[in-house]
Amino acid sequence: MERVAAILSQRIDQRPVVVASAMGKTTNGLLHAARLAADGKRQDALEVLSGLRNLHISEAQKLGLAASGDEVHETIISHFKEMANIVRGLATLGELTPRSMDAMASYGERLSTLILCQCLMSRGVPAELMDSRQFIVTDDNFTRAAPLFDLTDAAIRDHLIPVINSGKVPVVQGFVGSTRSGITSTIGRGGSDYTASIVGAALEAYDIQIWTDVDGIMTADPRAVPEARRVRVISFDEAAELAYFGARVLHPATILPAVRKKIPVHVLNSFKPDLQGTLITAEAPPCANPVKSIACKKGITIVNITSTRMLMAHGFLRAIFEIFDRFSVPVDVVSTSEVSVSLTVDDISSLWDIVTELKKVGEVNVEGGKAIICCVGDNLRNTPGVLHLLASAVRDVNILMVSQGASAINVTFVIDEDQLGRCLRSLHDVFFQAVDPSIFD
Repeated sequence: MERVAAILSQRIDQRPVVVASAMGKTTNGLLHAARLAADGKRQDALEVLSGLRNLHISEAQKLGLAASGDEVHETIISHFKEMANIVRGLATLGELTPRSMDAMASYGERLSTLILCQCLMSRGVPAELMDSRQFIVTDDNFTRAAPLFDLTDAAIRDHLIPVINSGKVPVVQGFVGSTRSGITSTIGRGGSDYTASIVGAALEAYDIQIWTDVDGIMTADPRAVPEARRVRVISFDEAAELAYFGARVLHPATILPAVRKKIPVHVLNSFKPDLQGTLITAEAPPCANPVKSIACKKGITIVNITSTRMLMAHGFLRAIFEIFDRFSVPVDVVSTSEVSVSLTVDDISSLWDIVTELKKVGEVNVEGGKAIICCVGDNLRNTPGVLHLLASAVRDVNILMVSQGASAINVTFVIDEDQLGRCLRSLHDVFFQAVDPSIFD
């Protein structure tokens, strides 16, 4: 929070809006408390809340805030009393609904922005705390609510522009919104980046900045590949593919509002505010390397469906995908033949219900413990022999599925998860032996 204050104090003349996420591990803790309560473990849930309350008070006090009896301290205490009431209600009902999960999870951002706003003001930044539930208007698909952009864009302008024009910095909760009837909702995990993009697009900002703890988008996850380099500039399409297939720097939906308004997005490191980071723009300059970055996603499950009675018959794919649609489970990678379909999912919460329905279509086999690797680059479409290079890098690894052609800018394949680290390092060695200095550091 002190770094944020320092960054903002140098950018006041740019009329910024701040969108903040919850403090680390807070959202997980709040949802854990909710689940404990629904399971009848009320006291355990209250103890989790007590720990989170102490954490927030402690961190606020390190900033010189939350002295006993002041506004910040009393508001934190009030929020946790409200959460304790939710916990007691869940313990009585013995059921945790998506709506209740959103009510509980929303407090993470409401607490962090309360503290952050006071921190900014105490350090000379004229800030004003906003309630994103007043202007991020969503449908009622709780835990994964979709913003209703016509209502949201107008509400953002109505609430934020007067504050900006008054010379203040609005401090907004990411991740949190409300339905048209005013019920608290959330827009999915990692949604604070998405909120920033929604707000920036509605205000027609000249730049949307995602401040994180890494130097920008990297050529690979530096935790798995220490030699990973920073990508200086990348296209919206490339960034979207990377985000969807596991690049943790961005929420998969983050850049969609920015794309709609053609607003550039910068990914920057709050530990190194003078570093240029990564620019995401509508059209990136040509790159000599066929691959810009390699993303990966763990925890993947392959579902294989085979039905010889569907030979030469139409409707096989439709029957399969209607089942996944019915359970609202997205599919990542698909490979088909005349009588069989293999596909991957990372959400297995409804898997066995899906399998039960799929068995009405054909024989079903499920394989867990897999990982997706996605090589992304705008030059892939113009580079012969990319699959040969890829195959040579992973020649000792069993590739279970491969996809090229659905997108001209990616090659995606599926492997056993325990081979992931070795594959990433081998691929990085092959595709980044030499790098285009105009694109990479």
